[in-house]
This record gives sequence, structure tokens and C-alpha cells, in this order.
Amino acid sequence: MTQALEPATAAPKSASAQRQGLGSRIASSPMAAISLGVLAFIVLAVILAPLLTRFDPSVSDIGQALLGPSPEHWLGTDSAGRDVFSRIVYGGRITLGGAALALIVAMAIGVTTGLFAGYFGGALDSSVDWVSNLLIALPNIMILLAVRAAWGSNVWLSMTVFGVLMAPGFHRLVRAIVSGVRNELYVDAARVSGLSLTRILGRHVLVAIRAPIIIYAALAGVVVIGVQSGLDFLGLGDVTVPSWGTMLNEALVNLYIAPGLMLWPGIALGVVNAALIIFGNSLRDALEDRPRVRRRSTSSAKQSAKKNDAVTPAAPEPAAFAGGQSPVPGFDEVPDGSVLAVRGLRVGYPSADGIKDVVNGVSLGVRRGEILGLVGESGSGKTQTAWAILGLLPSGGRVTGGTIEIAGQSLPGLSKGAMRSMLGKKVAYIPQEPMSNLDPSFKIGFQLVEPLRKQLGLSAKDAKAKALAMLDRVGIADPQRTFDSYPHQISGGMAQRVLIAGAVACDPDVLIADEPTTALDVTVQAEVLDLLRELQKEKDMAVVMVTHNFGVVADLCDRVAVMKLGQIVEQNTVEVLFANPQHPYTRMLLEAGLEDKTPRTRLLRPVDEPLQEAAL
Repeated sequence: MTQALEPATAAPKSASAQRQGLGSRIASSPMAAISLGVLAFIVLAVILAPLLTRFDPSVSDIGQALLGPSPEHWLGTDSAGRDVFSRIVYGGRITLGGAALALIVAMAIGVTTGLFAGYFGGALDSSVDWVSNLLIALPNIMILLAVRAAWGSNVWLSMTVFGVLMAPGFHRLVRAIVSGVRNELYVDAARVSGLSLTRILGRHVLVAIRAPIIIYAALAGVVVIGVQSGLDFLGLGDVTVPSWGTMLNEALVNLYIAPGLMLWPGIALGVVNAALIIFGNSLRDALEDRPRVRRRSTSSAKQSAKKNDAVTPAAPEPAAFAGGQSPVPGFDEVPDGSVLAVRGLRVGYPSADGIKDVVNGVSLGVRRGEILGLVGESGSGKTQTAWAILGLLPSGGRVTGGTIEIAGQSLPGLSKGAMRSMLGKKVAYIPQEPMSNLDPSFKIGFQLVEPLRKQLGLSAKDAKAKALAMLDRVGIADPQRTFDSYPHQISGGMAQRVLIAGAVACDPDVLIADEPTTALDVTVQAEVLDLLRELQKEKDMAVVMVTHNFGVVADLCDRVAVMKLGQIVEQNTVEVLFANPQHPYTRMLLEAGLEDKTPRTRLLRPVDEPLQEAAL
């Protein structure tokens, strides 16, 4: 295989800034740096309050009441003679600490439930959504007043309850985003790699929704601070404990005598709230500030796949095929010694009339070292069959009948954990849209090393060495550079090679390639097909090549199965099927090619023909 088949896409000079760490990107943003500095200064002052002032914020001295600012009392004293500066720094502990507690409780509950409900859906989603709606319907202030009436003015208890009441906001936000992200192709690719549920949710799903969570958390923090200070301002807090809300309450009583008392807690609240909002937006920008190439939306690709296969109407019985022709004899044979054996597979989706089968009694088998081409027009059920074998059917889809065996293990009977352990090692997958199946949030190296460590139990060093070796094996000229790149920094051909490297790295018994060359140009298609052929022979894998291209079948496959309306209508060796197709549908597909066909119009003007006539 010739090396350097496709040079790496050169990253622009500005890409170095994008590869900087989070700290560097925050430091390069003036708004982020200033707002973070303000927040850090305030929090540090609150924590180090005993070192910043010698006055006890709760000790009164009537003889020092309502004094103005002085070298001894920097911000003056209140009506009880207490030092205003000491009450500001000590009061921040209650105000900011209570707000932080409520925010942590709200995020812990809301983000967790939203993540699982959005990812799994079904009964879990309905149950959690019902509880969320109930909490939203409750009047928050009335609940907080009831808690304070029942258990006293304990700010920590009140903020914990308020955090629970705020959790539905985070839940709804996360659930709505995860419901869309869970069907992204790179999440399917992570499942196929055999990654655990925890890793998929934490590394791929949660990372994709962090930006809106950060923005909402900043807004929620402002709301919590306002509610906590408001309750203290109304006199519903513990008046013996300093807080910014109680200081505002005390300043209101003496508004006409010492209006300056209102200024300091008001400034503290305003500065903290403004800094929170600005830092939340700046942090979001820093986390998401990476250039991305414009490409077809992954959600659009997924919808297209569903439209082509999942929405196919239920397959008719064999006698109902066009022309009254049944599938040819032997269409459902499974060769002896098949490492992948599918018998009578049926895949259904819910409809108004019950479960409608879109794959209807498919039987096929592939022996080790053999390539089976699965062909048919769009909507014939090819991809649905492949997804059923991988256990990756879209939401609502399920295997309604038949058996799937890989290396003697029956897949429908396996638990989810056992199925995940097989993915990558027993069966692997090469998708048709390479750029959509690589997570844009992580470097190529991370996405190759993580499955190797999970499935093969390798150390980080050994997994990296194996990943670099696989990148070199699939024809990437500079493996280290690709290893250190993000998906947007490599071309589509290189991305396909990366996915092939990841698919075969764990030496699977069965490799399912779902139109792996569709998104590539003709030259790169030929190189990728040559690579697949070499790897298949080298690792003695059984390969299922899902395609609608008979040229690929003729070039690569040993046997071919033809699908129509969810059934296999003909199955034979490539030589026999091309030379003597038996089913009318197979003959129709072969005749649809453009080879040896007469053009409908003349494309070139004969030398002796007038220009005007040729144009007509």
C-alpha cells in the first residue's frame, strides 16, 4: 500500500490558539479574565474575612453607631455600632455559600435526571418529567416560607430545599438537548466501540451540552442570590447572622438617617451578579471556541437514514413481489461455518396499526475470511439489518423475530453489558459518513485510545502505541500529527482511514461496513477499498459490505445478497449472480448501470457537423 496517499489538511495558523488549554483561552479573553478576577477576589475576601478585619460583625457598640468611613472603620458603622466592612466580608459567607449550595443541589439533581431521561427516554423520561412538572407547579416562595416556619430560619436548609425546587429547570434544559444528541452518529460510533454507558454519557454526551448548562447555571446563580438576599431583606432570615440581605433590611430602616448604608451591600450584590453573567458567557465561548468545517448536519444524516430504511413499509410476503416472482431458491441459506449467522431476522417499528416489520425474515451468513455484499436500492432494509446486528437500532426499533449469532454467541439474548463487551472485539462497524462519526470535542488520538484501553485492557502507553501503529497501517503518512489533531483538522479521506483503524484495532471477528466510500471522491474510494481488502485478508475477518454499488460488489465481494422491501430475494456467489441473475429485481438493478448504454443525447459534435445542428 503506498504511503502518503492523502496529505493531511494543513491547519491554519490560528489553530494553535484553538489548541490552547482552557486557562489560556480564558486569559486571552479580557471579559473572561476580568470577571473571573472579580469573582476570585470576592470569594477570597470572604474566605479570608478573619484576616481582613479585626472587628466581630455581630458585636454592637451603641456609642459608635452610624459613624462615617474612617481609618478605623473603612465603610463606617451601622445603627448598632457594628463595623460595616466586617459585616460585608462575613456576610458574603452566608449569601454566597447559601447560593452555591442551592446551585450545587439543583445541578446535581437536574443535570443527572435530564441526562438519563433524555438518553433513555421511555418510562424513565415520563416518570421524571411528571415529578419535574409537579415541582414547577409548586409556589417556591410559599414552600420556602413553610420550611422556615417549620424548621426555623436555617439558611442552609432553606437553600437545599430551594435547590430541589430549581432542579426542574436544569432537568428540562438537559433533557431537551440530550434527546437530540443521543442520535448523533459519533454517539453511535462510541457505542459500537464498546464504551461503557458512563463513558458515553460523561465523555461524549455531557461535553456536547456543557455550554447551555454553563449559561443557565450563571443565570440560576443570580436568581438564587436574589432569592436568598430577598428573604433576609424581608426579615425572614436569622437577624443574628450577618448577610447582605439583612444589611439591606437594616439600611432600609435607617434610609433617611444614613442612606450610605444601602450602598455597600447593594454594590456587593450588583458586582457579583454582573461578574457571574459575564463569566458564564465568557466561559461558554472559551469552551466552544473551536473552528469547525461546514458539513452536512449529523442530525440531517440520521434523519435521512431513518427516512430511507426505518420508514419503509412492512415487507410483503414472498409471493407478493413485483411480477408475482418469489425469492429464488436458496435465498435464505446460511453457509456452514459462518462466523456471523442471521436466521429469520425481523425488525419492527411502532405504527398506528401496531408493530410494522421493515426487515422481514432475513437470513444470511458470512464465513471467516469472506466478504458478503448486501445490496439493494435505498429503503430496502440494508442499514436496518446492519444496525440490528450491531444492536444500534434507532429509538422505537426492535428485533421482533429471528436469531443473530456471532462466533456462536446469540446476540438477542445478551445483556446490554455483554453486548457492549462484544462491540469492537467480536463485531465492529465502519460508518458511511466519517466526519459525522468522530466527536468534534476530542482529538483523534483520544478517540482511538479510549476503546483500546476499555476493550483490550491496555495501558495508556500501550494503547497509544497501538493506535499510532494502526494509523500508520491504514496509510496515514504522519500518524503522530493525525493522532494530535481534532476531526476538523483532517480531510474526509483521512477521517475514513481513522475510522477503519479504530474498527479493526481490536481484531474483530466480523466487520460491518455501511457504504464506507459514499462520502469520498472516486480516487479515494478506490484506495479505501484496497485498504479494506488488505486488512480483511490480513486479519481473516468476515466482512458484510452494505452498498448499492454493484461495482464495489464486483471488485471486493465473494458473495452477494440482494434485498428488496426488507427481504433477501437472491443470494449467490458474485460470479454466478452477475453471469446469471435469477430474480427480476436483481436483473433490474444490474441493468440500471450506465455501462455499455447508448447516451440519450450526443455529447460531442462530429467534425463535419455544423455547430448549430450539433447544438440542437
